Amino acid sequence: GTPFEGERAYFETVPRSTDRQEIRTAMQMHGGVQRCLAVALAVCSLILPLDAFTVAPNPGGASVFRGVGGAASRAVAARLTPALAPMGLRGAARQLRRDSSGLRMVAIPPERAAPTDRSRKTPPPPPPPARASQPASGVASKPSTSGRPTKPVTIVVFGASGDLAKKKTFPALFSLFYHNLLPEDFQIVGYARKDLEQQAFRDSLMEMLSCRVDPETFDANEGQRCAELMDDFMAKVSYFSGGYDDEGAVSEMGAKAQADFEDKHKATGVDRLYYLAIPPTVFADSARSISRGGKAPTGDTRVVIEKPFGRDSASYEKLSTDLAKELTEEQIYRIDHYLGKELVQNIMAMRFGNFIFEPLWDSRHIDSVQIDFKEPFGVEGRAGYFDNSGIVRDIMQNHLMQVLALLAMEAPASMDADDVRDEKVKLLRAIKTLSTDDFCLAQYAANGKKPGYHDDEEVPKESRTPTFAACAFEINNRRWDGVPFLMRAGKALDERLAQVRIRFKETPGGLYRSEDHGGERANELVIRLQPDEAIYMTVVNKVPGLTNELTRTKLDLSYSAEWAEAAEDMPDAYERLILDALNGEKALFCRDDELREAWRVFSPALERMESDESVECVDYDYGSDGPEEMHKLAEGRGVEWA
Repeated sequence: GTPFEGERAYFETVPRSTDRQEIRTAMQMHGGVQRCLAVALAVCSLILPLDAFTVAPNPGGASVFRGVGGAASRAVAARLTPALAPMGLRGAARQLRRDSSGLRMVAIPPERAAPTDRSRKTPPPPPPPARASQPASGVASKPSTSGRPTKPVTIVVFGASGDLAKKKTFPALFSLFYHNLLPEDFQIVGYARKDLEQQAFRDSLMEMLSCRVDPETFDANEGQRCAELMDDFMAKVSYFSGGYDDEGAVSEMGAKAQADFEDKHKATGVDRLYYLAIPPTVFADSARSISRGGKAPTGDTRVVIEKPFGRDSASYEKLSTDLAKELTEEQIYRIDHYLGKELVQNIMAMRFGNFIFEPLWDSRHIDSVQIDFKEPFGVEGRAGYFDNSGIVRDIMQNHLMQVLALLAMEAPASMDADDVRDEKVKLLRAIKTLSTDDFCLAQYAANGKKPGYHDDEEVPKESRTPTFAACAFEINNRRWDGVPFLMRAGKALDERLAQVRIRFKETPGGLYRSEDHGGERANELVIRLQPDEAIYMTVVNKVPGLTNELTRTKLDLSYSAEWAEAAEDMPDAYERLILDALNGEKALFCRDDELREAWRVFSPALERMESDESVECVDYDYGSDGPEEMHKLAEGRGVEWA
């Protein structure tokens, strides 16, 4: 509906037929509880005749029912509200569509809302409260839920003795603790197959922890505080040895966690967050063990899983089916750490919080969109894993596709997780399935002292796994018809870089041409994800002085300059994502249907790459910008790489 000011929701029943009624509603849209109550009232109107029904805030802040439809009506409404409220407005609407086909809800301004009982005048609504204006795009603002969680929690890290847990998971947990963002009451249990003593496990973690402080201001007091916090953190960490498919061991671990910590918080209940820092081959076994022996007895159970989520559509389908047998979609948090990066999160704020971009964000004004990912090193230390996946699966199908979806999707109805992810799925469904003709594939070759891909002992000599890929996407919808989305990712290139470059069309009329300012495109919007996070826009300006010379300059937002203090303490992506998981916030996690669509786009091309030796995979020099063939890919779409 359309947001209207006002403190009350007015409902009017207008006969439409013998068994249907039209409900007109006007409600204060920023009150989530009132939205849910409005839907509950709509359901009630289909069950019982209501002569009058209003919702108003009581002095305590909660909504109360006031009606003259009788005690039975109020009782039904009170019974339905708890069932509908957790769904949110969108979920409740889905439930309504399943349960009833004749309901139509229309928002009207408060001053036009007729009283529900003609014999009793409804008091006029009070003046609307002062509030900040909504973003120009119409996306409803929502307070962040990623503050400090209040409910006690047990965090269980599967694969606690492995590299991922030690290098990413535990440092992120400690940083949250250091910044006072873990609940006041928590415990962390490391769980893995390796048999380790408690102190030996803690010592192995201590080597990886650090306090993120400015070295220029670091002093003895700060060092003492850091050391004390590390000790406090490690006092809450324990270790338990067991197999991932061992339901008995997981149950025993859960019983010990309950006896040591959770039984002390029966009044509030204790959530359990499982972080699976383990190979995907044991995801299903772990989910089974958690479901049957490790669920939280007094709180919510959430399970975070890391990519890769399968290697094609068929393998993902099997993984999804196996997980769904043991866990609900609400319990599964599929983590893609790129969604936790500061500049990736800022894409939506930039697009939908600034009115100037929306009129330009379409095929009439944008010439191409380019997404780049470059690493200046090869596969050193990861050759075995990488050769089984390749750059397309490792980077493009997940990280960069999430960036593409945020760039190209429509504005969500709200910032609720399902609203955001609904729009991402719509966008992914509009992308044409890729073929090998849409790709340029390559492997890095030796260059001077730098080794080639096949020089690594773990790489099979006959391997055709690409270390570089460029591809072109077509989005078949009204906004993006005819705009090529180019994506390239590679290892052993000339620099470390991840960025988005939106290239606008040339200025019409020919008054100022690109040749007049160095031949470069006049207007580009660049979002640099890493390193040195920044957003800048290129514009054409006259060079100062007694000339008419033109040059291209930047309107630059550099995070290190604009927010120097914040940039020094920029949270790691894993910190943000773990904090969101603790709070039950899922907007930055991948939904099942998102991954199905992403695999649908890539799987046919991947299958042919690996089965058809006629698919070309060329060489490029270690330390170069990539193969020359990538330029032919862009030229075939009428554009060029920046």
